[in-house]
Amino acid sequence: MAEVYDAWDLRLNRAVAIKLLHPGVSSDAEVRRRFDAEARAAAALNHPNIVAVHDCGEHNGTPFIVMERLPGRTLADEVEMGPMSTGRVRAMLDDVL
Repeated sequence: MAEVYDAWDLRLNRAVAIKLLHPGVSSDAEVRRRFDAEARAAAALNHPNIVAVHDCGEHNGTPFIVMERLPGRTLADEVEMGPMSTGRVRAMLDDVL
């Protein structure tokens, strides 16, 4: 549905992540509505385990969300490492809950 890219905010001189709605689904009104709702919902939250939303909008017909970029491994990195141990899963859930 979307792709996330590393980027640099030139105005505020900081690392950000930009989520772009995939062109193949950006013409679907329901998908766009859900993407906008995601941006509003995330922007309304303030929690250490939820990225901050800095901006959202549309550029050349492509909806985007600009978020804080966090350090650490990506989901792809985690998947590449293979199945997680029970202890690792519990530790991650403890951090969230």
